[in-house]
Amino acid sequence: MFNKELFKERLFEQIRFSGKSINQVERELGYPRNAISNYKNGGEPSGTRLVELANYFRISPEYLIGQVSFSDKISSQELFNRMDFDQKNEIGKLYLNWIISNLNISNDMKSGSNKVATRRVNDNI
Repeated sequence: MFNKELFKERLFEQIRFSGKSINQVERELGYPRNAISNYKNGGEPSGTRLVELANYFRISPEYLIGQVSFSDKISSQELFNRMDFDQKNEIGKLYLNWIISNLNISNDMKSGSNKVATRRVNDNI
């Protein structure tokens, strides 16, 4: 079933993630001006357009129209590339804190330096 609101939300989310304007995406896909903007007003894409848009953003058509809650086509690298600086910064902090707390840390790190190192990660990144 086609969910117009979810389609609109996910399409414009993908455009934001790409860092491109609507007009730029339209040009790159060879669409006439305002073709994508029409979807804001409740327009539905043809089957061909739906597949083209999904391929362009490297997501599944099923995700785009709301049939599934996630897209299995996106790689972790692509997901990371779509994050803004603050999101990448937060991932970095989580990763470094995980490394500090989960890897085999020397005894002197475990005895107190671990807390200092964790604080440094949170303060400096």
